[in-house]
Amino acid sequence: MTEQEIQRRESLSRLREMGIDPYPADMFEVSAFAKDIIEQYQEEVLEDGTKNRLNFQSVSLAGRIMASREAGKAMFLNLQDSSGRIQLYLRRDDFMQGEDAPLFDVAIKKLLDLGDYVGIKGYAFKTKTGETSIHVQEFKFLAKSLRPLPVVKKDAEGNIYDAFTDPEQRYRMRYVDLTVNTEFRDIFIKRTKLIKTMRNYLDELGLLEVETPILQPIHGGAAARPFITHHNTLDMTLYLRIANELYLKRLIVAGFDGVYEFAKMFRNEGMDRTHNPEFTALEFYVAYKDYHWMMEVTEQMLERVARAIHLQGDSTAEVAGNVINFAGPYRRLTMFDAIQEYTGLNVETADESELRDYCKKEHIEIDASMGKAKLIDEIFGEKVEKHLIQPTFLIDYPVEMSPLTKKHRSKHGLVERFELFVNGKEVANAYSELNDPIDQRERFEEQLKLAARGDEEALAMDEDFIRALEYGMPPTAGIGFGIDRLAMMFTGQTSIQEVLFFPQMRPEVAEK
Repeated sequence: MTEQEIQRRESLSRLREMGIDPYPADMFEVSAFAKDIIEQYQEEVLEDGTKNRLNFQSVSLAGRIMASREAGKAMFLNLQDSSGRIQLYLRRDDFMQGEDAPLFDVAIKKLLDLGDYVGIKGYAFKTKTGETSIHVQEFKFLAKSLRPLPVVKKDAEGNIYDAFTDPEQRYRMRYVDLTVNTEFRDIFIKRTKLIKTMRNYLDELGLLEVETPILQPIHGGAAARPFITHHNTLDMTLYLRIANELYLKRLIVAGFDGVYEFAKMFRNEGMDRTHNPEFTALEFYVAYKDYHWMMEVTEQMLERVARAIHLQGDSTAEVAGNVINFAGPYRRLTMFDAIQEYTGLNVETADESELRDYCKKEHIEIDASMGKAKLIDEIFGEKVEKHLIQPTFLIDYPVEMSPLTKKHRSKHGLVERFELFVNGKEVANAYSELNDPIDQRERFEEQLKLAARGDEEALAMDEDFIRALEYGMPPTAGIGFGIDRLAMMFTGQTSIQEVLFFPQMRPEVAEK
């Protein structure tokens, strides 16, 4: 332990010797918050020059002590609660009666440490310098902090010291990060508002919120590598879900006209600034609709989210220096046209060998397991994605790339699918859902062939899902949103770790 940690444990023991419980079990009633008091406190000056407090004449607050200084027979403390900080004024004379006598001189003055949780009661007032403060009349320890916080200090020249800025430490120790870097709390408040706004919109459409299994016997619904586990009692292999699509579509078969789920997904793949192995997705499916309807709904919902997050009702967000406008309508661009526009390559007429030659020439990493559709996807990812800054619907994909999608009603070899790209990243994937069970079986069989070639992301055969389709699924539109990426965009972040409370991290290496 450091010297400070040792001293704090000694203070803990001394408080207990004084009969003060540093971790009391009884409830502490909070009646006000720092931000509300600072913004709303009012007082009037009477004719004789005295001041009359108009509100907050009796308040109780709780939070951490973040700063402390003595002023003769008084002390000034800064208390930080969930809303912000406020100054506390403690006068020795207020604590010198009866059993409270040692509370100020010993417990508060000598044994109180920065970071300690306390509860106080008193009244609001303004100091001579005009700062709204609380005159403390009652003081209670609520939780002793045994480790010192990295409290930021600033010298006379404006230089900052002890700032908790190392990204790895911030992500690993969110409990410290969000205590001392309170500005980052706003990211998570906006993330919650994003989800709430989307949920309210879907409820207005009449969709039902549901839950589907996380442990699944077949890793279906998406092209991804799963996490694998084993159930001992059933003696069977199970997979953490990579998607909830096939279960939600089973509910459409069951007769629900529209269902949605905010779900945790797990994919055993790489990690970077836009990928975390555990992520949140929203998927919803609506009977008797198609992907054209889904594009309109997507525009309406994201514009509503943008206006809800920005207090001024603006439909824009700034991401990495780009001002993104989420008001519809969004540009619609076919996958083939997009590749030709940004590369000059006509992938519609090119065969697999020509695509391989192009990838080799452009240093696009590929392998022998990739078929034509996968090569097209790699070319798109390397050459086109980064150019799609404003919201863009990329539509009409090759059938080989979309094994769960209905074939295009007028374009041979394509399917009715779109992906939404914003600021060069995919944030949504949608289909006119395939509801022909014979066609679906053939698509699964094609995926099995890809798996035999070594494609670890190929879909597995799902006999129960095909059986469900054989009972009949109405025409359906479905979509999946990456909530984490949307949160990045609406909060102006460029790393997914910034919008996750607890992103996945490598094991912490102990210091030798």
